[in-house]
Amino acid sequence: MQPLLKLEGVSKDFYGTTVLEDVNFSLNRGEILGLVGENGAGKTTLMHILFGMPVIADTGGYRGRIYLDDQQVSFKSPFDALDAGFGMVHQEFSLIPGFTAAENILLNREPVKSNPAVEVFGGRLATLKRDMMRERAEKAIAKLGLNIAGDTLVSEMPVGHKQFTEIAREIDRRDVKVLVLDEPTAVLTESEAEILLKALRSLAAEGIGIIFISHRLHEITAAADRVVVLRDGRIIRDVPNKNLTVMDLASWMVGREMDAAARREERQLEGEAFRTEKLWVDMPGETVRDVSFSVKRGEIFGIGGLAGQGKLGIPNGIMGLFAAGGKIFLDEKEIPLGNPKTVLDAGMAFVSEDRRGVGLLLDESLDWNIAFGAMQTKGAYLKPFFGGIFRLRDEKAMTKLAEGYIKRLEIKCTSSKQAAKELSGGNQQKLCLSKAFALEPKLLFVSEPTRGIDVGAKKIVLDTLRSYNREQGTTIVMISSELEELRSICDRIAVVSEGRIAGILPPAAPVTEFGLLMSGEPAISGEPAAAGTGG
Repeated sequence: MQPLLKLEGVSKDFYGTTVLEDVNFSLNRGEILGLVGENGAGKTTLMHILFGMPVIADTGGYRGRIYLDDQQVSFKSPFDALDAGFGMVHQEFSLIPGFTAAENILLNREPVKSNPAVEVFGGRLATLKRDMMRERAEKAIAKLGLNIAGDTLVSEMPVGHKQFTEIAREIDRRDVKVLVLDEPTAVLTESEAEILLKALRSLAAEGIGIIFISHRLHEITAAADRVVVLRDGRIIRDVPNKNLTVMDLASWMVGREMDAAARREERQLEGEAFRTEKLWVDMPGETVRDVSFSVKRGEIFGIGGLAGQGKLGIPNGIMGLFAAGGKIFLDEKEIPLGNPKTVLDAGMAFVSEDRRGVGLLLDESLDWNIAFGAMQTKGAYLKPFFGGIFRLRDEKAMTKLAEGYIKRLEIKCTSSKQAAKELSGGNQQKLCLSKAFALEPKLLFVSEPTRGIDVGAKKIVLDTLRSYNREQGTTIVMISSELEELRSICDRIAVVSEGRIAGILPPAAPVTEFGLLMSGEPAISGEPAAAGTGG
């Protein structure tokens, strides 16, 4: 049987970094293909190529060939992909809140009727056939097994109904051949997810080829006819879904066991340094719903999980950058939430994942960046004049501080007076760490410390965190998408799924255990979610 869609040797580089390498797979008519992989495996880039997203052309295009109905295609824009019969539902909603379901589903494809004004002023004054729009919209939604009135405003819908409206928009298009769903169940309740999976089978029965991307591995095993596993930009497995288990997929997705040399020696740590109780954080795309955990004094505590599950929301909410509730305690003292200064004054520091937007004063010098936080919160690196009536920067002390960190972290720069914006990404990250270290915190949150930096810089950053923890006794909470990095440096690792702690594992736990927790399944060993508050 001739495949509906076929990829041959698809490869993609971003600025010299290989993201996809020699990807080959096919999709048949009426087939549901499950596509799984960790963060950074290349799933999103592959979908961007298929859908003709501008970021691909803007970064040099891609190599390889794509065939649709045995004809080679190369889409220059999403409009080309739509015209060819592709539909795609992205992780982020693209609905217009002030429009109704019908208006969103038929946007730019509205049925219109003529009137005398059209003959004079043109088609822009044609009137909409609203009854027909509502009927078509409700028919598309009904195909998904749901009843949503076509005149319901998107702004008044629960989040699950918004997701169904997104999907209905794609299947209402004429001659849709391939439907790509990127984490469609991430915002759905369990019952809504079951309705969607049933609807996907009905759509496949009509001959539509479906690419279903999900971190919920039990949904993949329940719905997919075939499964493709991506890891580090390569296809690791392309197998029919015959007796596949969640454990199989988790093992293939996460990959190799860690080398014995990389395993951490278990340390005996006593006493509690920090804990959260029923923490919630309203951070767009990283919502935290109910998180309780405890960190031991002197521990490096890891927090991992897939993108959008809430791991980044935890430190951002604690540090007062987004609305948060619940309770946090440092050394058994409750710290009020919602004010960054209160948290900093209590002895906590934060290296943000957004080093350019939050972490640095890009136009200022390195020494000013490193000393600024300590200057604000502790009054350090300031010299009193006229009996303390006013104080000025202690330039000599600032330079000495900066030069010490430049040497220790091997920051490549011309001098401590160079502007932060002139450094490479890896060196900016080291600068963020230096700024946090200068605060001499009791507790340090480090979020995605190695994102976007090269292998050599990653090693220096991780080695520095480890040595700082050992030498200063500082408790560190490290949030990262890189599981192997967490396993190489942390004493324990909590996995966040759907805004909650799914479980806490030792770094030496099998990779399949981490994969299960990331997919929302219970692990076999480790601390269960209910025990997350324990030490």
